[in-house]
Amino acid sequence: MTEIHPTAVVSPLARLGADVQIGPFCVIEAGVEIGDRCRLESFVTIKTGSKIGCDNKICDHAVIGGGAQHIRAPENPGTIVVGDRNQIREFVTIHRALHAGEQTIVGNDCLLMVQAHIGHDSIIGNNVIITNNALVAGHVVIEDRAYVSGAVAIHQFCRVGRNAMVGGQAHVVQDVPPFVTVDGCSSLVVGLNLVGLKRNGFDSESIRELKNAYRILYRSNLTNGEALEKIRMDFAGKPAEHFHTFLAPSKRGFIQARSRGRQRPLHEEPVKLRVLPGEHPESSENVRQAG
Repeated sequence: MTEIHPTAVVSPLARLGADVQIGPFCVIEAGVEIGDRCRLESFVTIKTGSKIGCDNKICDHAVIGGGAQHIRAPENPGTIVVGDRNQIREFVTIHRALHAGEQTIVGNDCLLMVQAHIGHDSIIGNNVIITNNALVAGHVVIEDRAYVSGAVAIHQFCRVGRNAMVGGQAHVVQDVPPFVTVDGCSSLVVGLNLVGLKRNGFDSESIRELKNAYRILYRSNLTNGEALEKIRMDFAGKPAEHFHTFLAPSKRGFIQARSRGRQRPLHEEPVKLRVLPGEHPESSENVRQAG
């Protein structure tokens, strides 16, 4: 049985499924569709042009279907489609597509944490986690089972590959390859997302192949195009082939790996400073001469 709190404002032109719960002070505009067994907590706003699937939980003050943040937004914008079994937490905002006939899409089984923002015309896959205060600009694509950490900012038209993990506060201005980890401090790739891969059922053989493909992409002397073609040929039909499938059509390029740099061997003796008469052993001049 559908339950609507007496303080909620629900348009008679909205379509509600079975067993929907709408909490205090929610606003559901005309033309909205909400699927079966959805639960809306207090102060949720769902605006015209929004279609919500089944079994979604939408928490306090979330706004779904707001207009695109664009200086020339048309009067007749596109729509938004949200799939099933998503958790949309407090103060999340998801905007409609910019133009009529286009869609902003959120897939199934996603977790969008507090104050996450998804811009117009973005496409979010299934089982995606976007954490607190992450900013997803317009026309972004995030593939299945990607993890976007807190305070990450993703530039418009960028893409994040499947099973990738983007570290907290990273600024993403190029595509994130699938299966990798992006370091939050440097915003560079620092290896495979091994924890995420194991949690999502990748076996040891698939992980070994992903490691080999990663080395071809980032540790060989091949150009990006040559490396991707080699991956396509060497890993046809394997999960690692998705490096090629995802990156070959990239328009913005993809994030490069952080340099490993030189590390002192464990057996190497530390440099001994030559201390001049009357000078402190840690003076800058002594350090310079020792170097």
